[in-house]
Parts: sequence; structure tokens; C-alpha cells
Amino acid sequence: MIIISHRGFWHNHNEKNSITAFDRSFLNSYGLETDLRDVAGGGIVVSHDMASENCLKLEDFFKLYKKYNTNLPLALNIKADGLQIPLKKLIQKYKITNYFVFDMSVPDALLYIDLNFNVFTRQSEYEKEPSFYDKACGIWMDEFYSHWIDKNTIKKHIDNGKSVGIVSPELHKRDYKKEWQEYKQIEKELHIQEQLMICTDYPDEARRFFND
Repeated sequence: MIIISHRGFWHNHNEKNSITAFDRSFLNSYGLETDLRDVAGGGIVVSHDMASENCLKLEDFFKLYKKYNTNLPLALNIKADGLQIPLKKLIQKYKITNYFVFDMSVPDALLYIDLNFNVFTRQSEYEKEPSFYDKACGIWMDEFYSHWIDKNTIKKHIDNGKSVGIVSPELHKRDYKKEWQEYKQIEKELHIQEQLMICTDYPDEARRFFND
């Protein structure tokens, strides 16, 4: 199982999407998920909510990533339309290869696909049939209220050549231990350690659990 830290590896809630959380994530060899928005005056910043010029600049985030000389996966959650061109320039400048963009609107996603970004589509209770499935390199699977992800669903995506990212239940304030046990068993039965990732607030616990 590939472990993705949710908004970095944070200890306190105010560390989410901060240099501290990102540094800790890379230091512990975790990939991470983070949120991108544009800011007035131009440029892209890291921010889940409304952005300001005080937010961390995406370029500074990429500089930190490259400092570790790593190829850990980056899940870039797109929170605003129209970021393709400046984002492409920064990805190329810093030679970021192990990344994917996701969560953008469908019309915006098609522009990312046209520009040859690595794009994940979504599947959830509200998106039972993922959009632009054939053009996506992976699936971001989300359970807002109940557990529906099963072995057959994961196997179908893997057999279709897709990577699979699962949103861990605690991100929606649900218990996670039983579902983690199911995912561990599925991973073992399907032999898909390199195609399956989980986005979690508890990366250290997840590493111990899935690697035990």
C-alpha cells in the first residue's frame, strides 16, 4: 500500500498544508495530497479554503519536494479552474513526474487531459460512473457516508490499467480500522501493492498496519 499523507504529515490541525507538515511527510518518505488555488495577482498557492497572498506558493512547495531528491507521489487537488498553464510550467521547471491532478470540474479536467497531465477521475456515492474514465490514469475513490468500495470494484479498475487512490474513512469522521483490514486483505489477494494508495490523516499508523 502506498501511503499518502492528507495535507501533509501534521500533528496539529493548524499544520495542515504547511511547510512543516510537508517537510515531515517527505522526511518520513510519504507521498502527500495537497490543495491548489490561484491567488489575486497571479500564481498558484497551496490552500484548501479561499486563498490569499499569505498562502504558501506552489513553487516553494516544489522546491521543498526537490530538496529531498525524491520521487514520492503527489496528489494535487485542484480547487480552482484555469490553472493548467502556470501549473504545467512549474511541473516542467521542477521536473515533477510522479504526480496526478484530480477533483477539478469535468470541463476543466478535459483541458488537463488535452495538455497531457496525469489525471485521476473520481468515484463515490455521487459519481457511480467515473467521468472521462478511458482518458484517466487513475481513480480517486471516496466514501462520504458509507462503505461501498469492495474487491471487485478495485479489481475492475486495476484490470483496466488504472491506479487506485482510496480516501481513508477518518477523513469523513468515520471509523477506519475495519475498512483498513478489508483493504489489506484485498491488496494481498490481488497482489497490487504498487497500484493501490490510501490518503490518510494517520500515515505512521497506516505504514505499520499495511506493512505488518
